[in-house]
Amino acid sequence: MKIAIGCDEAAYELKVVLEEYLDKKKIEWKDFGAQKGEKVLYPDVAERVCMAILSKECERGILVCGTGIGMAISANKIPGIRAAVCHDAFSAERARKSNNAQILCMGERVIGFELAKTILDIWLKCDFTGGASLPKVERIEHIEKKYRI
Repeated sequence: MKIAIGCDEAAYELKVVLEEYLDKKKIEWKDFGAQKGEKVLYPDVAERVCMAILSKECERGILVCGTGIGMAISANKIPGIRAAVCHDAFSAERARKSNNAQILCMGERVIGFELAKTILDIWLKCDFTGGASLPKVERIEHIEKKYRI
């Protein structure tokens, strides 16, 4: 699995922690985010990570900013992307198993580094289970296509 990862300046430290953690787990990643001291607009970072997923350069993505909210809103504007803000274990599990979210969003100002690593572990090990959630995800895709401009 190859992970696309991106951040704005508000979450640079969390991005570095997560990259080091992915290295420790021997998971390949590509950085699309701000570098130390660089100021960026988080919608631009979100777009780059989304394009890496849609092009199949990467299988999943991680986006971090101050709260994770702006990144999720930005990513979810891209047709074909499902991004979820997850600040607890249950949300991370359900984002994958029920919603087939390709992008995990977290906020450095909301959670600590150790919790972020735990959430990442859960999100990485879970896969979409389909079942009762399949019609819901298919409906999301239908609505997305209906309003695609």
